[in-house]
Amino acid sequence: MALNFRSATPADLPAIIALLADDILGQGREDASDPPNPAYVAAFAAISADTNQLLVVVEDAGCLIGCLQLSFIPGLSRLGMWRGQIEGVRIAADRRGDGLGRQMFAWAIAECRARGCGLVQLTTDKHRPEARRFYESLGFVASHEGMKLPL
Repeated sequence: MALNFRSATPADLPAIIALLADDILGQGREDASDPPNPAYVAAFAAISADTNQLLVVVEDAGCLIGCLQLSFIPGLSRLGMWRGQIEGVRIAADRRGDGLGRQMFAWAIAECRARGCGLVQLTTDKHRPEARRFYESLGFVASHEGMKLPL
């Protein structure tokens, strides 16, 4: 399948939000109303302005079918190694299970390599055991325990 990976534009925002809202966890934490909630518009502007952020959409035959966000994180540890953080990966419901996730991760990992990252990391919700199995099948290792503090 010939997919088009490109930087998201403001016109993509409603479709991205719809993808984020289209799962059990997203239904309770996202607002898919149109026009987009101003908080999404502000976040999109901040992401677009930051050269270490890349919000990507995936198209097939002109239809937006997936999205992800890459954050490129500089650090002093490990001899100043950069890390790539993959977040917000979503695939349209009617396209799940057809190998698109593997293609998206292959693309994202290649992009991290091209940006000089020595490590790619992600977090996954503990309520998504199938996602964890998928990430492990790609070679990711649960080497650390992630923690969050809501503010």
